[in-house]
Amino acid sequence: MMSVNTAALPLDHDARAVRQGLSSRPKRLSPRLFYDAAGSALFEQITELPEYYLTATEQSIFEQFAPAMIHAAGEASTIIELGAGTARKTMLVLRAAFDAHAAEVNPGVTFIPVDVSSSALEVAYDRVRSELPQIAVHPIVADYTRRMSALSELPGRKLVLYIGSSIGNFEPMAASALLRRLRSSLNPGDSLLLGTDMRKPVDVLLRAYDDSSGVTARFNLNVLARINREFDADFELDRFAHLVRWSERDSRIEMHLQSRVSQRVRIDALDLTVEFEPGETIHTENSYKFTPPMLEALALNGGFRIEQSWSDPREWFRLTLLRA
Repeated sequence: MMSVNTAALPLDHDARAVRQGLSSRPKRLSPRLFYDAAGSALFEQITELPEYYLTATEQSIFEQFAPAMIHAAGEASTIIELGAGTARKTMLVLRAAFDAHAAEVNPGVTFIPVDVSSSALEVAYDRVRSELPQIAVHPIVADYTRRMSALSELPGRKLVLYIGSSIGNFEPMAASALLRRLRSSLNPGDSLLLGTDMRKPVDVLLRAYDDSSGVTARFNLNVLARINREFDADFELDRFAHLVRWSERDSRIEMHLQSRVSQRVRIDALDLTVEFEPGETIHTENSYKFTPPMLEALALNGGFRIEQSWSDPREWFRLTLLRA
């Protein structure tokens, strides 16, 4: 059975975030609210959609280069994944890490997946224990954006995985600040493998976030269902539409929930009433798409140096090794 180190935020943190976000103009909600059990399951469905190229493209890079990545990282024995989810792609990295240490007298690789979703970590734990039982797994339920100081206390050389272009969900200054906090928690010689989605034709991007089967729409709307359940709200989901926009200026995809009608929503647990005009939106997520100069600036501002990178033939996605 999985033993989970629970380092989650107090419950009132989400309450404050919901209150502040829905009281602001324009309205917004944190994308971390997506990942309850239902949202995590929907995201796993998204990663298998034909329009959502990110997961398959990143997977192909790992399939080709995972051993080279482990070698470039100094054959780290402690693998930490931020926002690990179910760790499906990570198995390739873990297998390469184990193979790199297999010739040692006492080979040992430890995997520490970190995520806000305990249900996703259950799947990750079971997957690793089933496929690579030689690897020790110590899941941590936590918001990695706020709590990373404990990383410096972990033994051995560390490789942090921050893949799936999750860094793209943060605005540039926040992304740099997150990397600086991570850098301060690592020791000299430790490294970060950063996944970034690169700029590409806009029609490809829009399809990836507004799939024909409507799974991404259900994922986006699930945040309202979660608020209904956890904060005693009365959002009627069919009164909101999934909306995707491309911002050329900011080089990002934006996801919104757009009110179809004039309406009033009551959130009893927060003692809050929220008014919506027709067409008004709740901004739920950004997904920045990077250029090489953007990536170089991000690494520099985060206190890392770029050592090596790997990409797919179309250069749609990049995995970059950053050294602490």
